[in-house]
Amino acid sequence: MKTKEYVEELNSKSVEELNNELVNEKKKLFNLRFQNATNQLSNTASISLCRKNIARIQTVIAQKKNA
Repeated sequence: MKTKEYVEELNSKSVEELNNELVNEKKKLFNLRFQNATNQLSNTASISLCRKNIARIQTVIAQKKNA
């Protein structure tokens, strides 16, 4: 999914849905780090992508709280 489309999708969700998605992304990041530590991860770029998605979600949550 493209970044612009992903951010638009995030903007259409409620804060509670964003919090649920944030928890899911953090679990995904934990699993990716675990796979990386055990040398089972083939695409290490997925870790940075997951971290950026977490930051995007947190940004949208902050924007909604301030609005």
